[in-house]
Amino acid sequence: MSSSRDGYHHGDLAHALESAAMQLIAEKPAQEISLREVARAANVSHNAPYHHFADRNGLLKVIAERSMTDLVDAVVDAVEAAPDSRTAFREGGAAYLRFAVERPHAFAAIYDPTVCVPGSPTPAMAALIDRLEGVLNDITAAVGLSEPVDAVSVWGMIHGLGVLSAAGHIPLPAALAAQGNAVDRLLAGIPAVS
Repeated sequence: MSSSRDGYHHGDLAHALESAAMQLIAEKPAQEISLREVARAANVSHNAPYHHFADRNGLLKVIAERSMTDLVDAVVDAVEAAPDSRTAFREGGAAYLRFAVERPHAFAAIYDPTVCVPGSPTPAMAALIDRLEGVLNDITAAVGLSEPVDAVSVWGMIHGLGVLSAAGHIPLPAALAAQGNAVDRLLAGIPAVS
């Protein structure tokens, strides 16, 4: 029996394939990952992924969903660890920024419109989007910014800083400082300078 067949039978194929895909996304963009490459990384036959994924797009959707789970968990953990609402507001945004920079390929997979089609996410992704939006709405309202547009504005600012920093245009410490400065100004009632 080959090692690839041993790899297939010794555990859960779905978990092995998803774990291999997540290891690969740490090294390269999702669009560069093939089903064959995932099979090699999981030590299974090159046909094994087709037992779990209908096609490559199915693989990319799972990568995006698992990456979004990690992002939401990072934000929630930061918010829950904060001693007060203002700190939660700041640290939740900082966690989002750090994820964008430290895991740029995963972050890009989450927001790839060819994978997570705007207005038509998978059910799993829809639940994750709702969870992230809920956390953002809650921490924004908790600091006194209760208009629905406030959470969208804050998310847009943090997301933009994350994209710029992940692309290398703004170093992470400078992006975090900019986010902190914007939060301080916003919470002090002073409009942020763009």
